[in-house]
Amino acid sequence: MRFINPKIDFAFKKIFGSAQSNDILISFLNALLYEGRSIIESLEILDPYLAPQIAGVKNSYLDVKALLNDGTFVIIEMQVLKVQAFGKRVLYNAAKTYALQLTRGELYQQLRPVIALTITDFEMFAEHQDVTSHFVFKERTRLSDYIQNDIELVFVELPKFQKELEHLENITDKWIYFIKTTGTLDEVPQTMATVPEIQKAFEIANEVSLTQDELNTLQQQEFFAQDQESSVAIGREEGRQEGRQEAQIELIMLSLTRLIGQLNPDLESRIQQLSIDQLDDLVKALWDFSSQEDLTAWLEANSQ
Repeated sequence: MRFINPKIDFAFKKIFGSAQSNDILISFLNALLYEGRSIIESLEILDPYLAPQIAGVKNSYLDVKALLNDGTFVIIEMQVLKVQAFGKRVLYNAAKTYALQLTRGELYQQLRPVIALTITDFEMFAEHQDVTSHFVFKERTRLSDYIQNDIELVFVELPKFQKELEHLENITDKWIYFIKTTGTLDEVPQTMATVPEIQKAFEIANEVSLTQDELNTLQQQEFFAQDQESSVAIGREEGRQEGRQEAQIELIMLSLTRLIGQLNPDLESRIQQLSIDQLDDLVKALWDFSSQEDLTAWLEANSQ
């Protein structure tokens, strides 16, 4: 038995963002946000693509987005590599989700809280060893909460989670273990299967449940992630931003060619002019492209 790796964008969305994933996502969020307490009773899984409503505002691409029964929005991102300004991107996506709730004429009282849950396969906060970190607005000296504490940032750093299977203590441990190790397992651990939602997640993650097109997309993303990790490592070793940017462009071109065919020279030229931040955004978006028209539309919206 082989399972898809939840750290890969396609796999994460398949497991936690599919039409049949509501109960899985409820259990997962209760575990990671509320220490296993049944705070979330129901939710609606939304389109994770945040299209801008204001000229000049960047598009955002998340892995999963949900509206909870109490009106709170939760945006979830699984990130394998520590790219430039990643912390700023997390904050930007949270603030954008909060701000774009309102359209012209609507009142500020209608704004609902936003929780940004970010799972990283690298260390974000080297100064402590806590696996999970929760950030909210606090007064600097008194550490009292802001009167309207509507944006919360939650980080789960997978490298800091060192528990083995036999030492998992609660459902939070089990879900983090699921994210970290499922891609390496060949069977469902008995202690994990006792949680119905985790058992269902394993069933979705079973490679035999995927179509050939889904397997091809997954394989392309896995290859891209491996190549991207190598290019980032080379860029760091050389200490040259340009080297990383060139490698990133080369990988994106290769992936786009596989997905939508050989690019025309104009599209290639426009991609080569993108900044590092824009290239990182394109990586998140390109797996949803089915034609060169999709790429052209993305460039029109993001390359100003």
